[in-house]
Amino acid sequence: MKPFKTISPAEAEELIAGGQALILDCRDLKDYRAGHIDNAMHVHENLRDNLLQKGDKAKQMLIYCYYGHASEHLAEMFCDFGFKQVYSLAGGYASWKEHHTH
Repeated sequence: MKPFKTISPAEAEELIAGGQALILDCRDLKDYRAGHIDNAMHVHENLRDNLLQKGDKAKQMLIYCYYGHASEHLAEMFCDFGFKQVYSLAGGYASWKEHHTH
């Protein structure tokens, strides 16, 4: 069983609406700049390491990438460091965009 939870774009929307989640985009910077989920932070190595060491382990974290694969690796890493509420966006940014164009 995975230590994190994979959620749909609709579930991610609810999580974001709660206003408590930290949203992490682990795609390339140019793609992040071209468009991302509102309030998402671009994950570069320093941010990742800083969060792993000093982040609030009880905080909800929503992680996404292009299609939902890289975010799972990062979500697992956060879980390994003791984070309790880690979510990976199923289908990544591609599914998020599709969800928001209908």
